[in-house]
Amino acid sequence: MFRIPVCSPSTTKREKELVNQALEENCISSTSKYVRVFEKEFARKIGTSHAIAVNSGTSALFVALKALGIKEGDEVIVPTFTMIATPNAVVQCGAKPVFVDSRKDNCNINEELIEEAITPKTKAIIPVHLYGQPCEMDKIMEIAKDYGLYVVEDCAEAHGAKYKGETVGSIGDAGCFSFYANKIITTGEGGAITTSNQVLAKEMEQLRQFYFPKAGHYWHKKVGWNLRMGSLQAAYGLGQLERWDELVGNRIANAEYYTASLKNLVETPMEVGVQWMYVIRTPDRDKLMDYLEMEGVETRSGFTPCNKQPPYKDNKEYPIADELARTTMCLPSGSSLTLGEKDIVINLIRKFYE
Repeated sequence: MFRIPVCSPSTTKREKELVNQALEENCISSTSKYVRVFEKEFARKIGTSHAIAVNSGTSALFVALKALGIKEGDEVIVPTFTMIATPNAVVQCGAKPVFVDSRKDNCNINEELIEEAITPKTKAIIPVHLYGQPCEMDKIMEIAKDYGLYVVEDCAEAHGAKYKGETVGSIGDAGCFSFYANKIITTGEGGAITTSNQVLAKEMEQLRQFYFPKAGHYWHKKVGWNLRMGSLQAAYGLGQLERWDELVGNRIANAEYYTASLKNLVETPMEVGVQWMYVIRTPDRDKLMDYLEMEGVETRSGFTPCNKQPPYKDNKEYPIADELARTTMCLPSGSSLTLGEKDIVINLIRKFYE
């Protein structure tokens, strides 16, 4: 058991009160008022007309892509340096993920390399706002417009991040969020899709629940899935949304403190956004992780590039993604991380480099 975990959820009496309230009202299904209220409040936070709650961030990506008509034979551009959930959602639609290398400065997809990856089969781009750092959305949206492509933002790690004043998840055709236990806003497990396109929102609502009709029962025009969020998750999430400024602000404060303390020891590229995880780069990554583990501090390595994973292995070169995979690591970053815990981590890193 680590004395300082890498990222623990922050639960208060308010989340417990709302979950107990839902239980007392016997509201435990996905059709309860808690899910509807959560969707409305989350859409308001992101600045979209609609939010469609689902059971995971991966389901959010899948439902968004299906609703946009992504199918077998299509190609979707994704960064190779990302969680494998991103290309998995593409494959679930029968389509092919086409990988693009990263930017070294913020770990995100290199927007300057997207255009050369486009083919006549390309239908969409999934920019992933890694670790809470917004991608260069102006360039990405310009490319999408020029080639008639959809843009599905993967915002799993970026609740509240802004790009030039716009909240991520409100810029592309759809935004996909995760509410896994270690995310800035959590429901334990869960996800949501945000959009201001009413037609798209209605399609996604039906796809996530067996494509039930508005009236009548057990008549289904299309194949749909059971990917709904439950009431208890939504009730917990409502408590988190009430604490939005606190939870987002704490992640930013963690990052500012780490950056000020560590910038002369390691590379600290994460200086904008909402800092879901605070990432450093160092050629001593593996040794430093082992040292911190021995001292009771949990960390995480950066992602293994998707093109290195058995389901997606290819022979193309992605040099920046490979470098990031060798050198990046995440420090403890939870919203409930104390000043004392941050100081322990910082002092241990200083001691490592003495």
